[in-house]
Amino acid sequence: MEYQISSGIVDSYFQKFKKILNADVGIVGGGPSGLLAAYFLAKAGQNVVLFERKLAPGGGMWGGAMMFNDIIIQKDALPILDEMGIDHTNYTEDLYVIDSLQVTSALIYRASKAGATLMNCISVEDVVLQNNRVSGVVINWAPVHRERLHVDPIIVVSKAVLDATGHDCEVARILERKNGIKLETPTGSVVGEKSMSVYEAEQATIKNSKEIYPGLFVSGMAANGVNGSYRMGPIFGGMLLSGKKIADTITRSITELV
Repeated sequence: MEYQISSGIVDSYFQKFKKILNADVGIVGGGPSGLLAAYFLAKAGQNVVLFERKLAPGGGMWGGAMMFNDIIIQKDALPILDEMGIDHTNYTEDLYVIDSLQVTSALIYRASKAGATLMNCISVEDVVLQNNRVSGVVINWAPVHRERLHVDPIIVVSKAVLDATGHDCEVARILERKNGIKLETPTGSVVGEKSMSVYEAEQATIKNSKEIYPGLFVSGMAANGVNGSYRMGPIFGGMLLSGKKIADTITRSITELV
């Protein structure tokens, strides 16, 4: 029995691991925009893998607002909540309250059930660059990356990469720093996030979700950080709409590559 337990886990995990080595889309970061992008991309038939360095995907949604496990969603995002089967309570004409634990767990479940492969405890430390296009990511175990151990990584190739790493916009920074390239941003580089301005940030999150270099896309707070826009706090409608928009954008981009 002991051998069968270990063998079953190893056999299953490495079948899953082999599947994601050649993906259509690699998503870096398991926050709300990344999870929702994974859901819609998988639903569209793409081979999607999402890498999250922490034990549990979900980003800042788990903590709610200052550990009050409720968050706010705008009316515009209600169709997404309904598709995910997430409960919501009307607070004002345009704002709704949702349970942060329910919505986060629902996004993880729905993305996985749609066919996206979610890989936790894995860090992305570099990108694959071929013919001036981002064509994959370089991964290692998160503890290896955190402890800076001298362990070589594994390469995952893909047709597109989504930076959904939140405030730090890590993938965009890696690409810029290591390759001296210009991004499609106001300065040609990662501008950095501004202070809080909720309405402006929510609008900008959707607008800024786009391709910033051939093969590299951004969503959620990474989109705002790259483009020098504001943060928004515990309101998440823009994050969800950003994930849906970028999934549609990536799907069109991949179709044009064929």
